[in-house]
Amino acid sequence: MPIPMDIQHATEEFERFLADAKDRSGLTTRNQTYTMAEGVLRTFRRRLSTADAIRFAGVLPPVIRAIFVADWDIDEPVRPFADRSVLTIEAQSLRRDHNFAPETCIDDVAWALRRRVDRAAFDRVMATLPPGAAEFWRAPED
Repeated sequence: MPIPMDIQHATEEFERFLADAKDRSGLTTRNQTYTMAEGVLRTFRRRLSTADAIRFAGVLPPVIRAIFVADWDIDEPVRPFADRSVLTIEAQSLRRDHNFAPETCIDDVAWALRRRVDRAAFDRVMATLPPGAAEFWRAPED
């Protein structure tokens, strides 16, 4: 069996995701954008059971999937979804001294992510996740 195309082109797809998120957020570097995206992904992951998180990871592009599961403490208690401002502050707290994520960081990453996933598969998984999950990833339209 040949290597799946999403694996063969994982780096290029990730670079497109970063470019989309960078442009959308107004950040100036890939490093700033990476920290923003990682903070948003970790914030979401903390609100899912292990089974839900694995199901969600399955619809992510390969590099984003790897970031989503990296450094995961599966024994950390699941947190409830909260007000968007609380979630934003949490996303901005990752590497605080090097995090330039704007207040729109969740929306910006959601917008970029939804451009890079199979939307039908993504929405099917969202429908199986706890209340608040779909709202977290609801991307504002252009």
